Amino acid sequence: MLQIFYWVESNWVELLGAILGLIYILLSIRQNKWCWPVGLLTSVLYIYVFLVTKFYADMVLQVYYVGASIFGWYNWTYGATKGRKELPVRWVKLHEWFWILLITLVLFVFMAFVLSHYTDSPIPYWDAFTTAGSFVATWMLAKKMIENWLFWIVVDAVSLGLYIYKGLYATVILFVVYTVLALVGFFQWRREISARSFVPNQQGEAP
Repeated sequence: MLQIFYWVESNWVELLGAILGLIYILLSIRQNKWCWPVGLLTSVLYIYVFLVTKFYADMVLQVYYVGASIFGWYNWTYGATKGRKELPVRWVKLHEWFWILLITLVLFVFMAFVLSHYTDSPIPYWDAFTTAGSFVATWMLAKKMIENWLFWIVVDAVSLGLYIYKGLYATVILFVVYTVLALVGFFQWRREISARSFVPNQQGEAP
């Protein structure tokens, strides 16, 4: 028990960040716009955690999350199309996939080069992979593209192994939950799209 107390005392920033991160993803699944300010605070805490543990790409990612949280909060609040109360969940359009995959690849190559040549990151390529995927997945979440959950399943599963390697055990537990909840999020959002497709419009036709 005493060892647990000492661990909590030494790792309270990581623990608080993990708890807030869990709240963030639960709110995201429910499409509650308050997930974004919670996510912003989570990112601020993890900037410190990743700086200390030398996950430099993930630290940069958290800085990006701060800005993405502001954008997501605004878009979920004011981004709805005319006639809708809120931004609807949607599938990624075919032409959007080209840009999504291209940007992911460019980010990965850039991050891998920087981390392997200019930092002492012990796992630059894996760090770059999860960071590039997270950059894109967060933007997709802010736009309510359902495939963001598929990106997160892959990113969270890989990140889980990296955090075991670095001994960030509170974050390991968080990412186990993240991976499961990403699956839940995908199926829950898909049910919403399916239900919406059967709701008749005012003329009695499918939307």
